[in-house]
Amino acid sequence: MGRPLALPVHRPAVKPFDELAPELDGQLEGLDARARGRLARLGVLFRTTSGRTAFPLDPIPRVIALADWEPLAAGAGQRARALNAFVADAYGDRRIVTEGVMPARVIETAEHYEPRLQGVEPAGGQWVGIAGLDLVRAPDGEFHVLEDNLMTPSGFAYAAAAREAVVAALDPPPELAPLGYGELPLLLAGTFRAAAARDREPYLIVLTDSVENPAYWEHEWTAATLGVPLVLPSDLRLDGDRLMHGSHGVDGVYRRANDDTLDTDVGRLLAPAVLAGTLGVVNAFGCGVADDKLAHAYVEEMVRFYLGEEPALRSVPTLDLGRPEQLERALDTFADLVVKPRAGHGGIGVVICPHADAADVAEARDRVRDSPADWVAQPFVQLSWHPTLVDGGLANRHVDLRPFVFMQGPDEARVLTGGLTRFAMDEGAVVVNTTQNGGFKDTWVVDR
Repeated sequence: MGRPLALPVHRPAVKPFDELAPELDGQLEGLDARARGRLARLGVLFRTTSGRTAFPLDPIPRVIALADWEPLAAGAGQRARALNAFVADAYGDRRIVTEGVMPARVIETAEHYEPRLQGVEPAGGQWVGIAGLDLVRAPDGEFHVLEDNLMTPSGFAYAAAAREAVVAALDPPPELAPLGYGELPLLLAGTFRAAAARDREPYLIVLTDSVENPAYWEHEWTAATLGVPLVLPSDLRLDGDRLMHGSHGVDGVYRRANDDTLDTDVGRLLAPAVLAGTLGVVNAFGCGVADDKLAHAYVEEMVRFYLGEEPALRSVPTLDLGRPEQLERALDTFADLVVKPRAGHGGIGVVICPHADAADVAEARDRVRDSPADWVAQPFVQLSWHPTLVDGGLANRHVDLRPFVFMQGPDEARVLTGGLTRFAMDEGAVVVNTTQNGGFKDTWVVDR
């Protein structure tokens, strides 16, 4: 019998929120309305597959002490640098394969691997522009990475909106106020310029596929914050291998379209300029090769291989079920695992075996046995909880954390001080994705 995957236990979780809680006495009534009123004045919209348009913000912030945040941020930046190096290697010499650290199939069978980019170097030399990591605080009190998101993850503008709304609603005393987000426009601009095809006075745009894009409000915010045009594909044309916006040749584009690959309408529009090196893209097409759930199993080895460093932020262990010994281990301990399809997103298709019906577990086991290379498995991690406003009072809800890393070049990563905490709205639920009734909290980093 295989032994269960497990995370180490070191120390209890720190809960700096306890210091803020007394300040909330007498403020809960009307707190939600004040925060939502501020979001409405900001015009914040958030579309989901269910059609919901109100940004699902809980006004009770998550508070993290600076001493806890600093190693987390260092680890997130380290991880993003290693992932950027991996994407470059995957489309380059593949040293990580030839030196036996990773099997070639991890790259070649990734859902968003782009064969046309083999041998291509992005215009600014930077593949990953913005990374959003999904972190969980495990019973050992440490943060661990559950997933890496590199296909231009949205959320940083919503984090800024959440901060403005929650601080205005709570009006915390100076000693409990969070470190600010004044760095965000500079981080975003640095990422954009690092990816552009030319250094001096590049012409930059934000590209959205339509007003129906779930993150359209963030596209508007990004364009306004950077002072660049927000454009639709119909506003652009190709002149040879140059992407044009009116009379301007475009040097860099931030795009988070529903079309995320070269073989789509947006991809076909941008591909000639991307392949010719006249256009830089945030994030570059092809980053999905490192976004794949199987690649996650190898990120700690990527850190060691590309950076020559020990990982400062550990992954939730992930089994590569394409390896017979790991498949056997998973089948032996199946009822203890979380099983995820390599394709897809938003928690769709994930089976949390300890919480699932026996019939669903049996069906998932059969599907994994039939096509193991299409799945990964992780130990079930009991998500930490956080006080959340429910029906006028505080109740515990499970949470994870989404910090944002902004690459300022291939070797420089900066982490926004804070981010979004995602929570499950339903009592006891452990899936925090908005597609499955999740919401958001502001994340405060306090210098305590």
